[in-house]
Amino acid sequence: MRPARLTVLSAAAVVVALTAVTGCADKGDDSGSGAIKVNATDSGCEVSKTEFPAGKVSIEVENKGSKVTELYVLFPDDRIVAERENIGPGTKATITAEIKAGDYAFACKPGMKGDGIRTKVKATGQGSGEKRSPELDAAVASYRKYVVEQAEASLPTTKTFVDAVKAGDVEAAKKAYAPSRLGWERTEPVAESFGDIDPKVDVREDGLEAGQTWTGWHRLEKALWADNKIGDDEKKLADTLMTDVTEWHKKIGTAEITPTSMANGAKELLDEVATGKVTGEEERYSHTDLIDFKGNVEGAEKAYELLKPTAQKNDAELVKQLDTQFAALNTLLDKYRADKNGYEFTSYDKVGDAERKELSDGVNSLAEPLSKLAAAVAK
Repeated sequence: MRPARLTVLSAAAVVVALTAVTGCADKGDDSGSGAIKVNATDSGCEVSKTEFPAGKVSIEVENKGSKVTELYVLFPDDRIVAERENIGPGTKATITAEIKAGDYAFACKPGMKGDGIRTKVKATGQGSGEKRSPELDAAVASYRKYVVEQAEASLPTTKTFVDAVKAGDVEAAKKAYAPSRLGWERTEPVAESFGDIDPKVDVREDGLEAGQTWTGWHRLEKALWADNKIGDDEKKLADTLMTDVTEWHKKIGTAEITPTSMANGAKELLDEVATGKVTGEEERYSHTDLIDFKGNVEGAEKAYELLKPTAQKNDAELVKQLDTQFAALNTLLDKYRADKNGYEFTSYDKVGDAERKELSDGVNSLAEPLSKLAAAVAK
C-alpha cells in the first residue's frame, strides 16, 4: 500500500494525466496558463478557482509547507478522479484531467494522512467529449481484461492463505502469504481506487487512521512472522480478508479505465516500489518485498506494452528508453530469483545497502521516462 493511488473511475472522469516536476512554484494567479493553482501548506489548501469549465483541466500544485503532501480531486463520495502523491516541500506537480460536469472536491493531505484539507469545486458545461482511437480502445479493453483476470486469480490464492491461517498452520500460511498478494500488487492503482477496500486489506500499522481497526494482509503478516502464532482473532481476520478480496473482485470489472490512466498507473506502480518495496517498509516482517516489487513491475509493464503501439507513433525515442529500462530492471530483479521463472526471491533482509541502492537506481531510471508515457499517449 502506498501513502495514497492509476486513477480508475466509475464513469465521470474520462482522462487523467499526471506529470511531476521539481522546483518552486511561481506566485500569482492562473491568468497566464489557464491552470487552476493550488497552494498547499501544512495547514491550508488554497485553490485559485472553485468553478471551471468541464473538459481538460490543468491543476498546478505547489507545496509551500514543511511536510510531504498529496493532492486529490474527489467525487462527493470520495472516489478518486485524479491524484498526485509525494509532493515534497518546495516542489510542485501538474495534474491534467478530463473531467465531466459536476461537483468535486480538492483535498490536500499534508503528511499524506487523514481526509485532507478540502475545498469544494464545480466543473460546469459539457466538456470536450473527444473520442479515442480504435487502437487505444483495444488497449483499454485488453487492460480491463487483465485486471479482472488478476482479481480472479487472487481468489484461490487468497483462499489458500486464509485456509492455512484458519487451520492454525503457521508455516503453510507463511508460504501462501506472498503469492496471495501478487494479483493485488500487479493492479494496485486500480484496486486502490475503490474507496475503502485498500485500507481494509493492505494498510500497514503505521498507516492506520485514528480509530481504524487494523485488518488485512499486513496484520496477519505481523502475527505470522513477528508473533509466530495464530490466535482466534487472526482466524476471524482471515475470513474478513477473504470477504474484502471477494468484494474487490466484484467491483474491479465496473471500473472505467482510460489510456492515460493506464499510463499514470504504470508510473504509480513504480512510485509504489520506490516508497515501499526498496525501503523494506512494505513487508517489514515477512521480508517478501522482492515478490511485491516484481508484481508492481509486471503490472506497470503490462500497461506499457498495451500502450506501446500508440506511444511508438508519437514518441519513438521514449519507447526506446522504456524498452531499455524495463529490460534492465527485470534483469536486475532476476539476480534475486531463487528459481528462473517462479516467484521465490531472496528474503529482503538479506539484501545489503549497496544492492538496495542498485535496485533504487534501477527503479528511478525507469520511473523518469515512464512519467512521460501519459503525455505520449495523449498526443
